[in-house]
Amino acid sequence: MLHPTFAAKDPRVATIRAKANWMRRRSIRMVFEARQGHPGGDMSATDVLATLYFGVMRFDPANPLDPARDRFVMSKGHCTGALYTALAGAGFFPEDELSTYLRPGSRLNGHPNRTYLPGVETNTGPLGHGLPVAVGIAVAGQIDKSFHRTFVLTGDGELQEGSMWEAAMFAGHRKLDKLTVVVDRNRLQQGARTEDTNALEPLADKWRAFGWDVSEIDGHDHASLLATLEAPGTERPRCIIANTIKGQGISFMLDQASWHHGVPTQTQFTTALEELARSEEDI
Repeated sequence: MLHPTFAAKDPRVATIRAKANWMRRRSIRMVFEARQGHPGGDMSATDVLATLYFGVMRFDPANPLDPARDRFVMSKGHCTGALYTALAGAGFFPEDELSTYLRPGSRLNGHPNRTYLPGVETNTGPLGHGLPVAVGIAVAGQIDKSFHRTFVLTGDGELQEGSMWEAAMFAGHRKLDKLTVVVDRNRLQQGARTEDTNALEPLADKWRAFGWDVSEIDGHDHASLLATLEAPGTERPRCIIANTIKGQGISFMLDQASWHHGVPTQTQFTTALEELARSEEDI
């Protein structure tokens, strides 16, 4: 594994950081203009998505069904503001189309739909479905002796679903070494903290018990994300617990369950853009 100190010198880190800031600015605009969305989770997931799409995954947006492509499954399918900005920024569809987010007839629904949008591997929305589908994709790759990798981003609240652990157990049994799950561990779910709703800790030990190789990192540190996601594989599936903050980058959203979903006022929207613009200047 490349140490984060060395990864920080990788020129891709600056690109990823700039892309993540753009994704945050664009997705909060989408939510503000659509008057609906899940901005808190969008913000906590952005750095993981930016690192995957602009630093790690192999894909060709001109050939989105290329058999050799890496696969990505957005298991926390409600955070489409973050996903759609990543897909648009990566070239799967024009960035101008982001302005149609959640409008009647738009391809950009509240939950991703693979029949509408290139780059979406599977429909997600009801929680607990993304990892099981991704495990199936990884099993197919294992049978075909394919070199493609499968990445999944799951919310931590979603790990209260039994289907996630059935899939995790099977993945460990099959030693799906080309499967990587990233847990967006912001410790909040709709309306409450995960540990008050149905405690997940000791989370890393749970994954290890199911036969996974586990890492815990700062989910907003692009160098750490890049180094960990690109680390040489083992003979086991990999779980990366990315410690994040709901609403990251926007002061009034930070660590607030109330921003699981919601729409900023005009004043809040202006504040958010100003704060993100200052962050852009620091890049």
